[in-house]
Amino acid sequence: VQLQASGGGLVQAGGSLRLSCAASERTFSRYNMGWFRQAPGKEREFVAAISWTGGSTYYADSVKGRFTISRDNAKNTAYLQMNSLKPEDTAVYYCAGRIRDSGSYYNTQEYDYWGQGTQVTVSS
Repeated sequence: VQLQASGGGLVQAGGSLRLSCAASERTFSRYNMGWFRQAPGKEREFVAAISWTGGSTYYADSVKGRFTISRDNAKNTAYLQMNSLKPEDTAVYYCAGRIRDSGSYYNTQEYDYWGQGTQVTVSS
């Protein structure tokens, strides 16, 4: 499956953005999806994940209460709604997917498919 992330941009602190991750196949509905981010000079880190049913969601402590992950299987798309953005949220955001249910949602190595990334820049 091919994943394409979009929706990034430049926003002031306190603002909002919604990222989208569009999948190329209808089998998307069976994929567990995650969002990760990578700031310059730092390792890629977990942001949020959602099970293929949409019934379970997971968040990094740094974004809990501000970001919301969701999915629309009819549109083959996952979303990351980001509110109350902070300068430290500045990074390239990547979506990722995998079919298997076992394994950690928090680990980059547990995902098989990756989007190309979208830049999010939050100014102070």
